[in-house]
Amino acid sequence: MQFPSAGVARRAMIRSGTLMREMIRKHARFFLGITLVGLAFRCFLIFRAPGVVDDSRLYADIANNWLQHGTYGITNSGTIMPTLSRLPGYPGFLAAIFRLFGSDNFRAVLLVQVLFDLATCFLIADMALRLFSGRAAKTAFLLAAVCPFLANYAAAALTETLEIFFTALALDLALRGLNIGGASARPRLAWLGCGLAVGGAILLRPDGGILLASIGGYLLWLLLKALRRATNSTKWGLTPSRIILAGVLVASGALAPLTPWTLRNLHTLHRFQPLAPRYANDSDESVMPGFNRWVKTWMADYVSVQEIYWPVPGSDIDFSRLPHRAFDSPEQRKQTADIFSEYNTSHDVAPEIDARFAVLAEERIHAAPLRYYVWLPVLRIADMWLRPRTEMFPSDPRWWEFNDDHRWLALSLAFGVINLAYMLMGVAGFVRGRATFGIGMLLVFVALRSLFLGSLENPEPRYTLECFPAVIVAASALFQRT
Repeated sequence: MQFPSAGVARRAMIRSGTLMREMIRKHARFFLGITLVGLAFRCFLIFRAPGVVDDSRLYADIANNWLQHGTYGITNSGTIMPTLSRLPGYPGFLAAIFRLFGSDNFRAVLLVQVLFDLATCFLIADMALRLFSGRAAKTAFLLAAVCPFLANYAAAALTETLEIFFTALALDLALRGLNIGGASARPRLAWLGCGLAVGGAILLRPDGGILLASIGGYLLWLLLKALRRATNSTKWGLTPSRIILAGVLVASGALAPLTPWTLRNLHTLHRFQPLAPRYANDSDESVMPGFNRWVKTWMADYVSVQEIYWPVPGSDIDFSRLPHRAFDSPEQRKQTADIFSEYNTSHDVAPEIDARFAVLAEERIHAAPLRYYVWLPVLRIADMWLRPRTEMFPSDPRWWEFNDDHRWLALSLAFGVINLAYMLMGVAGFVRGRATFGIGMLLVFVALRSLFLGSLENPEPRYTLECFPAVIVAASALFQRT
């Protein structure tokens, strides 16, 4: 009697979807222990440092109005005004939690988010298992469960935890659709599920569309490779027709959930708005294009986001907080100081002030186009990836000045070291696993998202968290057995 090889048995188990379950059963004590550690860590943050910020209350206001009055809107001077400034994914999630556990019950929200975050850890492990090995999967699960940055945002009433979950789910289902680790029993269902997961990510944040572009771009690359070979099938059984069908299913699943939202905006607000506006503004809110364009001519770090970008309009600005790179000459410094002096008297960026910012911006871009289009975006990307991720704590963002309370300074330094370790492991893992089929899709996603983030005026470290499932999976490649 002949017995199947270990590789054949492993592929059969993946095909039936039992390999991850079998691995959890075989290493039950490991997975249970790490899950409890991850759960305890997240619950500690919820009870000691819950993140309920202004954005949380805005989402909650929309959720309560939707739940109690049937209007998707914000409360303005006691009146409920329909809004399109935020996509309905997170307000809908809050509305469901508030319906079950009471209005404004943020603790219940955060505890449910912990469950989503722990589910993300299992999805990350499944991707590592499919791409590399069981040892890599266990390592990926550990790295995800104890990651302080994922845990920190599970304890914050913001979109990040759900966005990361749907990102990991979409990428994992895409690997299944690509037959990574063995032929999928239902590849079409996997691709449709992948599309719906992408749609879930988009309904939470408009930049979830980068996930669709990444998966679609990778499928296009596979299609071109298949067509160049001029054969009916690739090594992985992905014929051109199957790749095209996969793309159609992903796109259909991703865009279908946006249809009700788009129709609602057309009917209620008479605007064709499939996504939230670029600056999350309603029709009656000013955008300040001149100010935003001027900010991009010098913005490179999160500190300036806190000190300059967020307080405008509405608060005084300390002109001395502007970095030297915001001026090209003494004359330009004086012009900028005059504009801010006028702004500080009213705390409003009137059209005249905004026009003066626009003139300054045009002058600076014309003087140094490479700085605007290349060097500053690169610096913003580097800042988002490498900065200590302590923005949800009362730490001084100017940690390098070493004038913070000792506890928070220690936290900033520790988080900086931990973040750097994750980044270095991720880069090394991408290099080591570069020949692994499917790892390119994760790399495309990280690259495209980073390029997009470099174009923003407000480089916030949390915007890179959606890439952490891919980074952790890549890092696990360093721990697979050769």
